[in-house]
Amino acid sequence: MNDADVSKQIQQMVRFIRQEAEEKANEISVSAEEEFNIEKLQLVEAEKKKIRQEYEKKEKQVDVRKKIEYSMQLNASRIKVLQAQDDVVNSMKEAASKELLNVSRDHHAYKKLLKDLIVQSLLRLKEPAVLLRCRKDDLHLVESVLESAGREYADKAKVHSPEIIVDTTVFLPPAPTHHNPHVSSCSGGVVLASRDGKIVCENTLDARLDVVFRKKLPEIRRKLFGQVAA
Repeated sequence: MNDADVSKQIQQMVRFIRQEAEEKANEISVSAEEEFNIEKLQLVEAEKKKIRQEYEKKEKQVDVRKKIEYSMQLNASRIKVLQAQDDVVNSMKEAASKELLNVSRDHHAYKKLLKDLIVQSLLRLKEPAVLLRCRKDDLHLVESVLESAGREYADKAKVHSPEIIVDTTVFLPPAPTHHNPHVSSCSGGVVLASRDGKIVCENTLDARLDVVFRKKLPEIRRKLFGQVAA
């Protein structure tokens, strides 16, 4: 083999090696690009997932806040409604309290009422001796019905007439006035107690109004507002 043949053979071998190297390099480049794209896609998907999770978390937080705000607004509205209802009910009671003042102005009817209240109190206490308190303005009316009230109680209870001691030193408060609306007052009626003071029967007009009002409050609310308060 001469030098020309050797040179030709060497050139062929170089071209083959170069071609093989280029193909290998191309394969490596393609593989690297595929791996890069896969990794990039995975990173993008991971970031998308993170963003979605963060958005869902914030969305839930916003939803919770909205529910809390709605609940607070609803409760505030309910409180306002209940307060308004209470104001209406209290104004009715105040109006009824003012009407009580007219009861004692009719002396004939009030005298009979005082007697009935004394008899009722005696029947509740069922004591042989009692202490009675009334307003100073009512003292003469009370004293005028004591004897007949005692007899009526004795007839109903089938006992002897009780000893009724009228307290002429300590009286119930006077009727309320516009000048001092916050001062302790009494619209009328009586308070009876056992001699030792352990048993007390408050039978004033104000106390009777309180009892009736508490008893009738569900019915009053139902008629006014269409529901019975809990």
